[in-house]
Parts: sequence; C-alpha cells; structure tokens
Amino acid sequence: MTESAPDVLWQPTPESIRATRLAAFAARVAERRGVDVGDPVDYDRLWRWSVEHLDAFWAEVADWSGVLPGVPDDRVLTRREMPGAEWFPGTTVNYAEQALRHATDEHPALISVTEGTLAGESEPVETSWADLRRQVGAFAATLRRLGVRPGDRVAAYLPNVPEAVVAFLGAASIGAVWSSCAPDFGTRSVLDRFAQIEPTVLVAVDGYRFNGRPHDRRDVVADLRAALPTVRTTIAVPRLFPDEVPDGALSWADAVADEQEPQFEPLPFDAPLWIVYSSGTTGLPKGIVHGHGGVVLEQHKQLALHGDVRPGDRFYWYASTAWIMWNIATSALLVGATVVVHDGAPAYPAVDAQFALAARTGITYLGTSAGYLTACEKAGIRPGETCDLSRVRAIGSTGSPLPASAFRWVYDAVSPDVFLGSLSGGTDVATGFIGSSLLLPVTAGELQRPMLGVAAAAWDEQGRPVTEELGELVVTEPMPSMPLYFWADPDGTRYREAYFEPWPGVWRHGDWLEVTGRGTCVITGRSDSTLNRGGVRMGTADIYAAVEPIPEIADCVVLGVEQPDGGYWMPLFVQLAPGTELTDDLVARIRQAIRTGASPRHVPDEVIAVPGVPHTKTGKRLEVPLKRLFQGVDPRKAVNAGAVDDPALVEHYVGLARKRG
Repeated sequence: MTESAPDVLWQPTPESIRATRLAAFAARVAERRGVDVGDPVDYDRLWRWSVEHLDAFWAEVADWSGVLPGVPDDRVLTRREMPGAEWFPGTTVNYAEQALRHATDEHPALISVTEGTLAGESEPVETSWADLRRQVGAFAATLRRLGVRPGDRVAAYLPNVPEAVVAFLGAASIGAVWSSCAPDFGTRSVLDRFAQIEPTVLVAVDGYRFNGRPHDRRDVVADLRAALPTVRTTIAVPRLFPDEVPDGALSWADAVADEQEPQFEPLPFDAPLWIVYSSGTTGLPKGIVHGHGGVVLEQHKQLALHGDVRPGDRFYWYASTAWIMWNIATSALLVGATVVVHDGAPAYPAVDAQFALAARTGITYLGTSAGYLTACEKAGIRPGETCDLSRVRAIGSTGSPLPASAFRWVYDAVSPDVFLGSLSGGTDVATGFIGSSLLLPVTAGELQRPMLGVAAAAWDEQGRPVTEELGELVVTEPMPSMPLYFWADPDGTRYREAYFEPWPGVWRHGDWLEVTGRGTCVITGRSDSTLNRGGVRMGTADIYAAVEPIPEIADCVVLGVEQPDGGYWMPLFVQLAPGTELTDDLVARIRQAIRTGASPRHVPDEVIAVPGVPHTKTGKRLEVPLKRLFQGVDPRKAVNAGAVDDPALVEHYVGLARKRG
C-alpha cells in the first residue's frame, strides 16, 4: 500500500546513538552473548536477536535492570506456549519495592499540578522520594490494620492525583490487587467493573474539576458503597469538599497519618498486581490481570531502553486512571524518573495546556494522545515559540494513529530537534507492541518498528505474514506482561476467545497493521468494534446499556470510525419505536444518558435515525462491517450479505456512507 518513502523528520547520528541507554545495553549484550549488534547499534539486528532468543533477551533485561540479577537462561521462560507462558519461576518481585528503590534527595518523586496551577491560581506541588515512601508505608499499614491480605482487591474511584499513586503503591507493597476507574465514569460503568472483582476497600474521591467546572461525585460514591457489599472500608479522598467525610468512611488524612517506612511483601513473579479492563464490547468488561514481575520488566524495557528515560528525568503522560497510560506513567518511578501528575482537562485553560505544563515543570519526556496533537495542529498554535520547551527531549503519542500532518506540525511548530515517538500497544499487555527507538529515523505518519522482545507481524486472513498491505496485528511469541488470566475465567475460555482466535497459540490484537518494505509500521485503527477516544477505551455494550432503557429507542448501533486525517467519528444510529420522531429533546436525553450512565468521553458525535439495525444471523449487531463501510471499504468486501439477518437494511448504511464519503 505504501507507494514511496515519507518525509524523514528526524535522524539520529552515530554519536547520538552511542549516547543512548539502549546502545549501552546492546554493548553489554554483545560482550556477554557474543552478538554482533553493529557499531553504531543496528536496531533491526538487536530486535531479531531479541525475538529469536527470548530467554537470553529477558535474562539480560532482568540482570541489567537489577530487578532479577543472575537468573540463568533456562529459568527464564520454562513454558513457552500462549496462553500459559511461565516466566521466571521461583523468583520474587514486588512492584512497589522496585518503584521506590531509587529514593534520592536530588529530585522529587512526584510533581503534581491541577487546572488551577495552569490557570495561575496555585503552584506545582513536589513530593520527595522520602515522603512518598513514608506515605506509602502509612497507607500500607492502614490496609494491614483493616485486614487486607495479599490477593484482596483495593478499588479506586480517583482522578490522576498523588493520592492515587500512594494508594496504588501501598496496595502493591502488601500484595493486594489494585484496580481503578476515573470519576467521570457513571455508576453503572463503574459497577460493571468493580462488582466483578469484589473489592475489600474502596478509595473514592468526592468530586473533581474538569474544564474549569466542579463535578460533585458524592452521590455516585454513595451508590457504589451501597452496591458493593464486599467493601468493608471506604477511604474518602477530598477534592471539592475538604471538611466532609461520609458516614462510616475513613478520611485520607487518617489513612496516611502514621508515616513509616514501607514493608514489602515478597511476591512470586506472577503474583497479580492490578486488574484493568477490556472495552466490554460484548457483555461486561473483562478484568485483565497483570503480574508484578512482567510489568516491572516490561516497563524497564519500554521506558529505559525504548524511551531512554533516566533517573532525574521528568516524565509526563496525560492520562486518566481509566487508561493504561496512567499505570505506565506511574511506572516511570521504576527507572528513577520524576512523575508529573496532572489532574485536569487536556486542553484547559487553553489548547496549549500540556506544552505550558512542560515549560512550567521542566518536563523532559512529554507523553500525550494523537487526538491532542491533532487538535493543536488544527488550532494553528506554535508552542515552540510561546513556551520554553528547551528541556523537552522527547514527545510520545498514543491512543490512536497519529497522522503524517501532525508529525510535521510537531517538527515545525514545537521543535525541529525533539524526538517524536508514536506508539501502539494496549491495556491488554500494559506496554507497546510497535514503538519508537532513538536508534532509528522518524518518518511522517509511521511507527518505527516492533519493540524489542515483541515478535509482531501483520497476517492476512490465511495466517500468512504480509508486507505492503494491511493485515491483522499478531504476536507470535510470549511477552512477560501478557495477562496472567481474566478475572472470573477459571478455565481460560474467555481469555482464549479474546486473543487466540482464529489462530490458536498466536495473539491477535484487533488492530490493522501494515509493515512497509522499509520495516516501518502503520496502524490504521481497530479491526474490532472497540470505542477508542483519546486512548480511553469503552465497549459498545456500555453505550447500549445506557441508551436501551429509553422507551423511544427500539434498537441502536454505535460505531467508532478512525478517519484518514487522524480524526475520530463516533455516530450512534437509532431505530425509533413506532410513532416516535428524533427530536432535539430526545437527542439531548440520549446524550445525557450516555454522559451519566457510561462516560462523557463517549457521547456520540451524531445521533442518526435509521429504519433498522442489521444483525448477524446469531443476533449480534453488525458493528465491524458497518464501521468498515464508513471507512470507505467496498461494500462487497465489508459485509457478507449471507451472514446478515436483513441484507436490505445494509443498503441504507451503504447510502449513508457514500453520502458522507
């Protein structure tokens, strides 16, 4: 599909390559393993070795990082199948211990900002490593006092605030399992996630500010407490009402009052660390369980080797606690970096907010979403001229494909010298599949390569690797941060169905991938029906659960359509009950139902009345084929008419797609 090489926007030099952490790691591999990695290091050679010698590669990462030194190759991956790979049996790792081992007085652990900070109403707040350790120790002691044991779940309904970091590390330190939702999620969406995992403790905020407005969540928290019978204790985090503590709850101040050094539970490598959630495209969101050891090693690889993040760096990624990027941003503590914690809207008080934040706090690695960079481009701003971005070495982008024009905008309007890395991974593995490296040039609209240790490829429908054409993104070898299991899936059936069909033993991720003849990669969006706005994924089932109770709605289908220019169009098609019209009032009620029942991030761009909703003959809405119609795919290729309950209905959507196209 790729006709010619795109613009090269940034090029490493032999000197810049040799100065990277990855080059130092590669030199170590060359010396210890006798591998010819080139001089300066050739990324493709190193990647090929990493996927062909998984045991040796991960043994080197474990030793180099200091996490698990000296583990012999034959004790790294003792069972290689997927699912069910067994990594580093007999070893112990505690994520919180690893995250807090870099304590130093030379730079803070956290820098926290709010919307008020960027509006000039308050100053950034620094948390030293020593203070973070003592607060984590205090919170962990409180959990132990409350009877929380290893394996118990601690659930959080919190924005991106320091309390979330402290609570997460405190839970991890004692072996409790963490899970979080952002407070913009409505009651039903939160319960769809938390009710499954039966938490023992709920850490909840009373409200949050977004786009300059307060949002009171006290009623939602009360509903959650009433609907989660396993919660023995609620710990109340104040944001809007500092003098209020709900009846029967423990205040955050009391939970961290007894500051002390943390005591870390030694945990098996595959002990559960956190539960994050699939989109819930069909049924309830699936609880994805990741392990301590796999996450720690993957993040050392991703952040230190691919991102070149170092002790003393100031690492930022705009994220909510509902997005895996919050977990990954917090993981910068593992490599000794300062984490910049931002509670607020991505573009408040102005569209350049994240660049202004970088200037204000001295960020060295600025992580954001493709949607934000595209919005900045469309707004015509030039932050390189209005903000002091001299300390920003790298910009990371994820959440959706970054279009070529936004790449060019970064190098024109931000800095010609910054390293721009576009990443593609997922909640499913808490890391990237396709990523960036300072060893490689940056080309407009492309991701650089599969990441080290990731045997990623594009496959056609027959399961054959393809280049220069779209295929399914697959991974053919295990990764240590692949899920341990799904929650409440004792025989692994849902896990296998999610990733290992149609090819048993091969991970099918659900993204469209093109590998070019030059080895670069292009992700064009989801090959499934997941709704993915700015990286925050939600299943279509959440939308249907909010809309279907409205009596005027007979049926509906929602689509998340990635656009060629990097935009994202999310229409909701509604079949109305007989005698009903799609009035402005009904549209407003539909939008409000989704805003409060599901998520304000996933309110549709348009509500469109249709004569009906086509289904498969087994009763499933025809989401992916309809999405492909609106992406310009030939209807004969997009829809198998023989599998549709009412093929005539499809013609209506074909007409809408042609009109829109």
